[in-house]
Amino acid sequence: MATAFMCFFFFVCTITISLATPAVSWKKAAAQHQRSDDDDTAAGKIFPAIFTFGDSALDVGNNNNRFTMFKANYLPYGRDFVNHKPTGRFCNGKLVSDITAESLGFQSYPPAYLSPEASGRKLLIGAGFASAAAGYDEEASISNRAITLGQQLANYKEYQSKVAMVAGDEEAAAIVADGLHILSCGTGDYLQNYYINATVRRRFTPYEYSSFLVASFSKFIKDLHGLGARKIGVTSLPPLGCFPAALTQFGYQQKKGCVRTINNEVLVFNRKLNSTAATLQKQLPSLKLVVFDIFKPLHDAIMSPSTHGFDEVRKGCCSTGAVETASVLCNPKSHQTCSNATKYMFWDSVHPSEAANQILADAMIVQGYALI
Repeated sequence: MATAFMCFFFFVCTITISLATPAVSWKKAAAQHQRSDDDDTAAGKIFPAIFTFGDSALDVGNNNNRFTMFKANYLPYGRDFVNHKPTGRFCNGKLVSDITAESLGFQSYPPAYLSPEASGRKLLIGAGFASAAAGYDEEASISNRAITLGQQLANYKEYQSKVAMVAGDEEAAAIVADGLHILSCGTGDYLQNYYINATVRRRFTPYEYSSFLVASFSKFIKDLHGLGARKIGVTSLPPLGCFPAALTQFGYQQKKGCVRTINNEVLVFNRKLNSTAATLQKQLPSLKLVVFDIFKPLHDAIMSPSTHGFDEVRKGCCSTGAVETASVLCNPKSHQTCSNATKYMFWDSVHPSEAANQILADAMIVQGYALI
């Protein structure tokens, strides 16, 4: 996605899990699997590695050195991150994948594959391949100068060769097969392509476009499985009609509620995504594939903000919060940027704040049980 959201999911991790208390059991299992405070190897993890693909919801810095307007390696992005520095994450702080890594016992975050940090034994805990502005629609990804899903897979294949040189073929294969693979894509396909591109709308009806995107998803999963991945989680689309960017574009900033037409089209996409995932599961018996529903938890928080600790859900914290999606609009000179992002659902007009990412991660623990 040109940028996105996404944000993501997670797992109840214990063989003797009690479904009555999934979150407690999951955290307990993570603690049991972790061998020591300084251990970050495969043997100390429920999942030996985490691999992320898709768009800006999971981009941890791959776009930093690319010739593209979709990058976040400057303040105020990253101001609330662990080192208070911009890393390329499209957030004030942690992404859902960061929160997940911590919860699963990782002592450090898997590096962006195109970063200098992605070398040697640091690769043994996985890597991030996602690129802001990437999407299921390859043409849109190319026009946005993003790393397409196809190129992300090529990088993933190259990664495997590098890991084999470090750890040997057998361990490399185990890291891939047992590792957690996360895909977040589609937000940009709609908000930053379909709804603003008349040419695409003439080519596809909303229903046809969702089918086109889901077909791309299916091919990606088959190709990823063909490269050895066996545990894959993909996020649904969130309620895009409630995003500040959509509210602005469709004239809803001064109104109540969300853009119903967009949310209805998102739900159509999500139904197709779930149906296709079920088909893939039958076609590929060795594959564990979970669709993480991020629509409902986010929509619930938007509809009842105070219950979830938010004061503002209709605009982002950075600058005006109405149109910014990285690029030059959310920058160090954006004097309107809020001082406390924890009270905001969104960081900019498309991406969630760390506080929202935390809610999403907490809400999706049970959904990832099937990936264990």
